[in-house]
Amino acid sequence: MTTLIDRYVFTVLRRVPEQQRTDIDRELRTSIEDAVDARVAGGSPPEAAVEQTLLELGDPDRLADGYADRRRYLIGPEFFDVWRRLLTVLLATVLPIVVAVTTTVKVLEDASIGTAIGTAVTTVITVGAHMAFWVTLVFAIMERTGLGRSELPRREWNLGDLPKYEPRATTISELAAGIAWPVLLIVALVLQQFTFTEVPVLNPDNWSFWWPYLIVVLILEALYAVWLFRKETWNHLVTLVNALLAVLFTAPVVWLLSTDRFFNPEWLSTLDMGSVSDPGSWLTGIAIAIAVIGSVYDVIDVAIRAERSRRGVPTRVPGTGAEYTNPI
Repeated sequence: MTTLIDRYVFTVLRRVPEQQRTDIDRELRTSIEDAVDARVAGGSPPEAAVEQTLLELGDPDRLADGYADRRRYLIGPEFFDVWRRLLTVLLATVLPIVVAVTTTVKVLEDASIGTAIGTAVTTVITVGAHMAFWVTLVFAIMERTGLGRSELPRREWNLGDLPKYEPRATTISELAAGIAWPVLLIVALVLQQFTFTEVPVLNPDNWSFWWPYLIVVLILEALYAVWLFRKETWNHLVTLVNALLAVLFTAPVVWLLSTDRFFNPEWLSTLDMGSVSDPGSWLTGIAIAIAVIGSVYDVIDVAIRAERSRRGVPTRVPGTGAEYTNPI
């Protein structure tokens, strides 16, 4: 587990350029240790001396911005909480209402489940993106101009604001990627039925079972990413679950591709690839290779990480270059 000083230094380092981190790490730790030693020599208990020193240094994000000599955020700490609350309220209340109304109107025009799903997904993406963009733009302008800053309640930084940097099997960026790619595949799977081309790219007959099945597996993949993030380390159970999910996804996809049930025959007939006489076979071969190679690589990568974790190989604290050792 990291100390209070480690947490403070890590928080500073994550916001400065990579090439400056080693020098800043050394300089900052030396400065903190000298200040703590001076306070201890003056009669302060060691723990209190550390806390007083870090409080005197202040918000580590602001200190990092000083080291970097530039503003490295779009929305600063004074506006961030207000921005997050407003965006959360809009996405949790207004967006569902807009989606429900839009979907209902579309269903009344064309009463089919495909139309309802397509309209709902499209509305969520479009309206959600607009809400996030315009709200963020307004707050970014306020941040740069100082408009409304004097009206915000002031809150002093304290040591409780420091991240804990507890050991995690994955980083927050890996969690985001682990959730994003299944969601994007689900969205693409749904949207290709209604957009992209005049006819669906994938075989619409598979909506009777295989496409919903793959959507369920992709949802499980996203839940797996969350579960993995909450674990402290990689282990053999993680390897087993990952391999199982890889088989559940890859095996049906390869089978559908190899039996010519994956792509929509009507869409394949519209392709004109010049000298390629059978574009369907060409696309099928590439898709099978991508599916198999991707799954094998993922299974091997997770197995290697689990073995490294079992042996206690040091793992880097995300974005800092600092290391901790996963428990064996």
